[in-house]
Amino acid sequence: VQLQASGGGLVQEGGSLTLFCAASGRDFSRSLMAWFRQAPGKEREFVGSHNWNSGPYYADSAKGRFAISRDNAKNTMNLQMNSLKPEDTAVYYCAAQKPSRLGLSHSSPFEYDYWGKGTLVTVSS
Repeated sequence: VQLQASGGGLVQEGGSLTLFCAASGRDFSRSLMAWFRQAPGKEREFVGSHNWNSGPYYADSAKGRFAISRDNAKNTMNLQMNSLKPEDTAVYYCAAQKPSRLGLSHSSPFEYDYWGKGTLVTVSS
């Protein structure tokens, strides 16, 4: 099982960036998937999730600026980020739960079974 995040880069404050997560090795169509991020010296932080039966859910920091979409047929998940701020600078990770967790808890990194390696997003002021 592998999750691969990509699409990170350097962007100016107020700009936009789309991150991509490609999953392989199993069918995640009935799994909760999520984006987390970790800034230097900080704990891993929940950004948003997308459950197969209830759609997206966002952290307060992402509401109104970020949007998560999924293509279950392709086992992919995207994170569209708009109006980026310097405080959005972090390594972004995609994660997925085993279907057996039923997507009951989505904001703790400990609730996720599969992780990608992360992609760095840097927002300059």
